[in-house]
Amino acid sequence: MSNDARDRFEIPKDVRSMAEASVEQARQTFEKFLASAQEAAGSLEERGATVRAGARDISSKAFNYAENNVKASLDYAEQLVKAKDVSEVMRLHSEYVQAQMRALADQAKDMGQTVSRAAMDAIKPKS
Repeated sequence: MSNDARDRFEIPKDVRSMAEASVEQARQTFEKFLASAQEAAGSLEERGATVRAGARDISSKAFNYAENNVKASLDYAEQLVKAKDVSEVMRLHSEYVQAQMRALADQAKDMGQTVSRAAMDAIKPKS
């Protein structure tokens, strides 16, 4: 068997269609979940305007990060379904993992700063 024949693979049309439909259904389900979660988070009562503002900022960032990470994963899954060969799958995987590692590091740094700032604001004496 030649290397080209080994590296190329075909996803059957029905399987590809089913996978694309599953990705789209997952995307729609996630968007509904996100809307419900944001609504629930918005209705929480906290003590003090400063604590509410800090909690709202942290919650907003967490939802944005979650949304971005899930969208990136769904985009990655969609790209995998459309991959033409094994080398493209490997390239897509490498790019996805590298991008997610950078994103997670940035998100962790930003969230740490946001939580620290909110905590400092919450314990600051009112003048």
